[in-house]
Amino acid sequence: MTLLGTFLKPMHPEGWRFVAIFAGVTLLLFWLWEPLGWLGVLLTIWCYYFFRDPVRSVPQGEGLILSPADGVISLIEPAVPPPELGLGPESLLRVSVFMSVFNCHVNRMPISGKIAAIAYRPGKFVSASLDKASSDNERNSLAIEMADGRKLVVVQIAGLVARRIVCWARVGQGLRGGDRFGLIRFGSRLDVYLPAGVAPLVALGQTMIAGETVLADLSGTGPARLSRSE
Repeated sequence: MTLLGTFLKPMHPEGWRFVAIFAGVTLLLFWLWEPLGWLGVLLTIWCYYFFRDPVRSVPQGEGLILSPADGVISLIEPAVPPPELGLGPESLLRVSVFMSVFNCHVNRMPISGKIAAIAYRPGKFVSASLDKASSDNERNSLAIEMADGRKLVVVQIAGLVARRIVCWARVGQGLRGGDRFGLIRFGSRLDVYLPAGVAPLVALGQTMIAGETVLADLSGTGPARLSRSE
């Protein structure tokens, strides 16, 4: 990779109109007062960076569950999947990935499978770092049917700043682990509900890379990992 390629990443088409709006406002700010124009330049660069869509190296291996989002692990706890998916009242282990406004926000499939159900539910916009965001906030839930018939749930959750959840997946569609399936703007969270008996291979506070970091392994039955801060 070249030095230029380290900083210049492909941008998802969803971001072009926002960058154009930021750039137009920047020109107006330069006309009004030059220092404001330079602030607009910085915000335009941030907008481009927010919608970046870098190429990822997706680990290959049967049963690997990948992180669906860039960010940090904010919660690991038992919880009932969103009731609108109709998966029953049993609690599953929920792993939450919190995305700040500086993370890449393109969401990727945690595992290969068929989209068995998609359920959108409007809601509030409290901070996505809070536990109650899973139940109170606007969300879009997907049930992914894997090759062995088990289902894995991934939920896109709007945050304090986020006001738009985008999902390109469709019911009945087959997707591979690491494929792009959606995006949230600006700042949010993704929850993954692991199948019963599957332990996460990540720890609270760990940094995740969508489509690359292994979240769990369907063949593993050991305890959840612990971590230490440096």
